[in-house]
Amino acid sequence: MPSPAGSGVTRERAVRADANGDPEMIVELTQTPLEPGHDVNLEAVVLQMRKVIQVNLQNQGYQSACTPVKAGTLGRQVSAQTTCEIVLNGGHVMTQTLVAASGEDTAWSLSYAGTVAGYAAHQAEVDGIRNSLVLGTPP
Repeated sequence: MPSPAGSGVTRERAVRADANGDPEMIVELTQTPLEPGHDVNLEAVVLQMRKVIQVNLQNQGYQSACTPVKAGTLGRQVSAQTTCEIVLNGGHVMTQTLVAASGEDTAWSLSYAGTVAGYAAHQAEVDGIRNSLVLGTPP
């Protein structure tokens, strides 16, 4: 996925499809450079991410219920995260987790979402990838 020219933002996306070729899990990692000395409020970042997702989904007729923001890790970085259940016509159709972390000069956001079955089936795989990330400033 392209990033604004000269912004230094990088975005990587992976999609796991089911047997019919329909997406059942999407994972996206974004890396953003920080100004020197910038302190990131991770909880506020996750709350903003959640708000944007909820407004976009609501405009499409979906509702969501999210867990309170809690501490976690992204690779070896301290993070904040929330997980949301997306509902359509009273039925749970999708689950999404939003994560934010930051280092001295870089911030990262990780979003992964899937159908109810896809999220459950690939949760361990995504957790393994998430835990194995080595985040830092690129050379």
